[in-house]
Amino acid sequence: MRRRSYSRPLYYLIAFGLLTISATLAQTTDTPPVRFAVIGDRTGSHVPGIYEEIIKEVERLRPDFCITVGDQIEGYSTDTAVLGKEWREYREIVGPLTMHLYLTPGNHDITYDTALSVYNKYAGEPYYSFDIKGLHFVILDNSRWEIVQTLPQEQIDWLINDLGKNRNATNTFVFYHKPFWYAGVAKNQPDTLHGIFKQFGVRAVFSGHFHIYFSGRYDGILYTDVGSSGGETDPGPTGLQYHFLWVTVDDNGIEIAPVKMGSILPWEEVTADEMLNTEKIDWNALTFNTPLIVNDNLELPTKEISLMIKNMVPQTEIDDTVRLEIPPGWKIDPTMAPINVKSGDSAIIRFSVEKNGPLYPTPVISVRLPYADGKHTNFKKSIPVSRETICRRLTTAPIIDGQIDESYWHVPVASLFDADGGPDKCDSTRFYFACDSDNLYLAAYCAEKKMDSLKNAVAERDGVVYREDCIGYFLQPDITKPEIFQIYFNPLGTSFDQKITRQAGGEMLGDRSWNGTYEVKTVKGADFWSAEIKVPLSQFGADGKIAKEWGLNFRRKQFRTGTSADWQVPIDYEPKSLGRLIWH
Repeated sequence: MRRRSYSRPLYYLIAFGLLTISATLAQTTDTPPVRFAVIGDRTGSHVPGIYEEIIKEVERLRPDFCITVGDQIEGYSTDTAVLGKEWREYREIVGPLTMHLYLTPGNHDITYDTALSVYNKYAGEPYYSFDIKGLHFVILDNSRWEIVQTLPQEQIDWLINDLGKNRNATNTFVFYHKPFWYAGVAKNQPDTLHGIFKQFGVRAVFSGHFHIYFSGRYDGILYTDVGSSGGETDPGPTGLQYHFLWVTVDDNGIEIAPVKMGSILPWEEVTADEMLNTEKIDWNALTFNTPLIVNDNLELPTKEISLMIKNMVPQTEIDDTVRLEIPPGWKIDPTMAPINVKSGDSAIIRFSVEKNGPLYPTPVISVRLPYADGKHTNFKKSIPVSRETICRRLTTAPIIDGQIDESYWHVPVASLFDADGGPDKCDSTRFYFACDSDNLYLAAYCAEKKMDSLKNAVAERDGVVYREDCIGYFLQPDITKPEIFQIYFNPLGTSFDQKITRQAGGEMLGDRSWNGTYEVKTVKGADFWSAEIKVPLSQFGADGKIAKEWGLNFRRKQFRTGTSADWQVPIDYEPKSLGRLIWH
């Protein structure tokens, strides 16, 4: 009898110096799940390094034990010295595993009868069984036979005897290399092994050999052919190529999951230092000389933009191609550009730009940059645009009454977008800007088809105005300072405001204790609401010294439609994302 219990050391484990456990544990309803890895073929024109990576990833998961489905060595030699050398190489490859490894023989392992003695020496007996926590495992040997009908009767008799003695196992699993089941039960053909498995309640069967993953359920038995874990192969229909299986057995049953190589990453895959470095690179490595200026007619007065690429990682080299994603309506030249930048150096690429369609989305450049020694990732930047609008200087101060009927409000900004850069979905909205030497004047007209749906209940200052119908402004009086003043007003004239400062590390710090001074009047009509606002400049440190341009963005939020009408997309707190208010 070739039955082998988990309590007995395997020849393979003795030869490889791996740990053995000396007790068979009975499964109870409170027993934790059993988890084991099933490793596919290593050989058959093996690809160097692949199996080694699979072993690394299996070890990271710390399964209770591992089982292969065969083809551990290249084999196919009658020279036992060559075979022995290959087995010793395999021992080094699987040396990092700290759990039991059970082997199934494949046709590369026992190609001829003369190879059987070498297999016995390094891996143990070719067919055997063992028990773990009430589960029964059977390893069969079909390495030298091509169809199930030619399997030696001695092995068939042993299998029947073994399964008969272990009928009370919680679950029984069978492993053999060549997927006889694919030509048998899967094609509705006579299958001796399947009949035996069905008779004795086998729950799952695992095989290999074909180097491609597929599975099937027949008469309640789960059949799985494990793809390659190192042997040469092409991706399967879904792109699954090199992988192993992760099997969980618990009170809920059996779960089998193929795990694609590269999915089980080391704990230090990305360190905190590297993450901080990527943030610095994202902010500083790809910079444009200036944004593309966009006027109130959504035209581009400027037709050129320059990109500077800095290599910020010591002892590395950027050797890649800058590529562009160009949306409809835009024309960029060049569409790609090769770059080579030494550590600490920089390169400049100039692009000519034309726009004959929508403003958004804008073109995106991408380039693969190093962020640590030996580590690279793709960084993307949208080509920046900066909308401009005019703040008209008045000789007579307006009357702040909420009515937008004075002549100086005759030129509105009405080209607005939704939050994603698509067409504005709010009812019609118009914004106006004016100034004198002491004040900024703001006005907004917000059409509303259903005035009874207007949400404007917040009456306390700095309440959640931004969750109601409202208009909002982002003002940057000094474009050299990373400070933005966010100011919102609802139809009651209630304000919410704060000063937002960009910190050296890139974080945005909001100071809600900052309170501006405003004179606000609103009006509600039959199908609109409007607002006029007087904003003293002195509170921004601009008393008598108005800069030629301010950073600016603004929006209208409509509660009924759940949308916003935004001037420049995206709306965020980043000073670099603002448009410009030009003071005339």
